[in-house]
Amino acid sequence: MEYLPLIGTVALLNLLGAISPGPDFVMTVRNTLCYSRRSGIFTGLGISTALMIHLFYCAAGIGLLISKSILLFTIIKMLGAGYLIYMGIASILAKGSKLDLAAEKSGTDLTRLQAFKMGFLTNVLNPKVTLFFLSLFTFVIASSTPVYIVLIISAIVIATAFCWFSIVSIFLSQPKIQQVFLKYERAINYTLGGFLIFLGIKIALTFR
Repeated sequence: MEYLPLIGTVALLNLLGAISPGPDFVMTVRNTLCYSRRSGIFTGLGISTALMIHLFYCAAGIGLLISKSILLFTIIKMLGAGYLIYMGIASILAKGSKLDLAAEKSGTDLTRLQAFKMGFLTNVLNPKVTLFFLSLFTFVIASSTPVYIVLIISAIVIATAFCWFSIVSIFLSQPKIQQVFLKYERAINYTLGGFLIFLGIKIALTFR
């Protein structure tokens, strides 16, 4: 019972981080609207899996090493920024998908692995996620916190992210939403692509 406030605090902070319009959210929206519900959900699965990596190295103290090393932090930052800019340009240059409501059958959908990799790389290469979890393990989760509590917190963090991005994918894949997307596909692609490029540039120019 004594750790319930801690678990609740971390769960709330993680939920707020998940629902904020960052690279993870934009990538999930992009893959759901441009391809399918399945692609959005597997993008969310990739994001959730990447969170395991962040949680592990922050718990192991490696996150602190990354934050203290200008070289390591810069490498991760530039890789993440470059990937987001690349995906943004790809969105802007993409031709109309001619999407129907059965994209999996038409052959226009992403494979599960492609969608998973997009979500995984978007999250794991985002230095802001590294700093977010590092701050949790520095200022919120004490070094004396039992391992089983850390595991419970980690499970909640991963499950929250996956559930949120799955909900986003399910909502955006509704027929009426898809019809609106088809009508304004080019404008939406430009908007999402531009936002990804903006986020990439913002990350590249961010100082610790």
